[in-house]
Amino acid sequence: MPTIPPERPLAVLAITRAGIALAGAVVKALPGARLYAPQAMGDLAEAAAPGACTCYSGPLRELIPRLFADCGAIVAIFSVGALVRLIAPHLRDKHQDPAVVVLDEAGRFAIPVLSGHLGGANALAGRLAAALGATPVLTTASDVRQTLAVDLLGRELGWTLEASANDLLRASSAVVNDEPVALVQEAGSRDWWPGHANGRAGPLPANLHCFSSLDALDLGHYRALLWIGDRPLPPLPEGFSGALVIYRVPEASQ
Repeated sequence: MPTIPPERPLAVLAITRAGIALAGAVVKALPGARLYAPQAMGDLAEAAAPGACTCYSGPLRELIPRLFADCGAIVAIFSVGALVRLIAPHLRDKHQDPAVVVLDEAGRFAIPVLSGHLGGANALAGRLAAALGATPVLTTASDVRQTLAVDLLGRELGWTLEASANDLLRASSAVVNDEPVALVQEAGSRDWWPGHANGRAGPLPANLHCFSSLDALDLGHYRALLWIGDRPLPPLPEGFSGALVIYRVPEASQ
């Protein structure tokens, strides 16, 4: 499961009495998290998260740029609409933006809003749901369908991904649209599925066909090739027009 690096703090934002009370439970559930609340509610914030709260004066929108730049994740306990308006001016891209999750004040739903996939907001929503008895509201296709996330394969194992943005998009599209995809694994742990992305409990998707070698594999039948190895990729057949994604396995993980 993706985690927030310790050097990137996790901020919990709450602006109401009920939100601050729930924020206390969130801070307890997420080691290293810190509650940010209005100065006017400082006593409530300190009682909810002793020694782990910061009270600010002025509007919350003035605090957002610093949190957005410094934090690995933000949990906001107020409306999705209000949050979107606050963070919109600071969006960069999915490789840089922090994970952002919204909780309703009753703690019933955990909603990933930003960087759900690569940034770990989907996984964070799952952790919050488990801790609070909430329901995670996931909209990322691979997580909703519990299928392969092409851009996360082997990340927790230290594998590095090599692919053009176009090939990555095409391969991901093939996976979620149930088109045939060949996965050839020559190296690395073969027990990667249970820990993949946010964790997978079911079987491999039926459209993912696994092989141990490229030998005699007719790539013309597949829309994408996912190759896992610790050596240079062997030459592919001429005319192969499918998407190609390479996962490099470091020697240390052999």
